[in-house]
Amino acid sequence: MSGGHPPRPHRAGIRLLAYLLVCWAANAVVLAIVCWIFDDIQAGTNAQLLTAAAVFGVLNTIVKPILRLFTFPLAVFTLGLAWFAVSMLMLWLTSVLVSGFDVNGFWTYVWATIVIWLLNVAVDLVMWRGRAAAAGAGQSVALSG
Repeated sequence: MSGGHPPRPHRAGIRLLAYLLVCWAANAVVLAIVCWIFDDIQAGTNAQLLTAAAVFGVLNTIVKPILRLFTFPLAVFTLGLAWFAVSMLMLWLTSVLVSGFDVNGFWTYVWATIVIWLLNVAVDLVMWRGRAAAAGAGQSVALSG
């Protein structure tokens, strides 16, 4: 026997829920930072910012991949610029769908999309290091047992 317990089905659901909550919190922090940086972006209340983070996350998880698939030929032709426009569209849709979360001006969308991308790269790096450290800790426990 390996000494470990077999994975329980409900653990996967808990991990998914935890992942979604972390992503939602990360989106909220990223959007709050973008609102702080740009005078032309208003977050509204804390509840509106949290709603915007949830909407932005859902759009990026469901709508964005579909649009990226449909715009793939255009993205090849424009060397990826079409996908930047898709990212801007996700921010615009968030501002349309969430009252109180407002982005004013084309160039604000452009620069906010760039900042969101940079912040998401930073968040992904931090989360990747955290997962790698947890996996490393898990391996050392498994090897010693």
